[in-house]
Amino acid sequence: MTRSPARPGTRAPRTTRAIVVRAVLLTLLALALTFALDPFRNYQLAVIAATFCATAGLTLLVGLTGQLSLGHAVLMAAGGYGYALVAGPAAEAGLGGTARFALGILGALVLSAAVGGLLGLAGARLRGPYLAGLTLALVIALPALTTQVPGLGKDQGLGVPFEAVPAPLAGLMVVEQWHAWIAVVVAALAVTPLVVLRSGRAGLRMRATHGDEVAARLAGISPARVKVGAFVVSAVAAGLGGAVLAVVTQSVSPGRYSLAFSLLLLVAVVVGGLGSIGGAAAGAALVVLLPWLVEALTSAGGLSADLEQRLSGNLALAVFGALLVAVTVVWPGGLAAASAGPRGRLARALRRSRADDGPGPTSDAAPAPASDPTSDQASYQAPDQTPDPLPITER
Repeated sequence: MTRSPARPGTRAPRTTRAIVVRAVLLTLLALALTFALDPFRNYQLAVIAATFCATAGLTLLVGLTGQLSLGHAVLMAAGGYGYALVAGPAAEAGLGGTARFALGILGALVLSAAVGGLLGLAGARLRGPYLAGLTLALVIALPALTTQVPGLGKDQGLGVPFEAVPAPLAGLMVVEQWHAWIAVVVAALAVTPLVVLRSGRAGLRMRATHGDEVAARLAGISPARVKVGAFVVSAVAAGLGGAVLAVVTQSVSPGRYSLAFSLLLLVAVVVGGLGSIGGAAAGAALVVLLPWLVEALTSAGGLSADLEQRLSGNLALAVFGALLVAVTVVWPGGLAAASAGPRGRLARALRRSRADDGPGPTSDAAPAPASDPTSDQASYQAPDQTPDPLPITER
């Protein structure tokens, strides 16, 4: 039985449909999980979802195109400030509910996409340490920028309107759970397009540009356009994360998006696995939960108040550094490669067991016996049945 070849153009819609279905199922699972968590755990889940937006965009940028960004926190700040600059006046004008939230998200998208586009244009001309230095300079200059530009609130930042639980859901959940719902849904809307791009033609163009720009040009791919597009997409995802973080914390300030936080985002991506969306989710969870876990352990350790104050914040960074070194040595591909190892061994074992069983019969009919080349029947050749051509005079 022969298998008919797949028609061109059918694989991509099927892959996209599978990605969307998987994203919907995971989103519903996360929303259901919020009912089993207390308010503080729901707050942590919301922060993880916001950080996941940034790490997913960063892993796409670094892992697929090779553009190193050390200042991705600036893009999150752009989304947070964009949301605050639009949602604040909307609240003063009496607008509330879904309309105010949608306008704030739109402001976050516009401002983060603009900043990402400018960085992408620079990234098309710069590479390696020069692009990393540019992004590093931006995150260092962010506090000074907020003090010089009017309307950004200087060091105190800007306040964000409070998003209360809708009236139909007020009896089912508290505000922390509602914010967790907002964060999970926005993270799903931000990350799912990244997965679709990664598995489609855009992802192939990014990998081709990362592998060899000259070969990509010969194949008809514009490396500059690919780099700018990757930076814009990554910036939009990070901006949505910054907007969600502003909603959860009800404020946006430059101190939240420091150099240490920006480097932690990069460490989370490397530990999770460059180019892996699942690794980006694991890295986002580490960024949020590991400092809290270290602080909880130091508080329960019976240390002196002076020593505990000195270890506050610094010990978490040391643990992150040790974790980065350990993961790089043991699993160079990150946690995603470590989890892919058992799955790969299981798949190879299943293929080996199927090969040992042998292929089944393809039809009920017995194969035809091979003819003996020495027999008369094998040596016999049928006469040529092609009619002789007509003479020239008869044509």
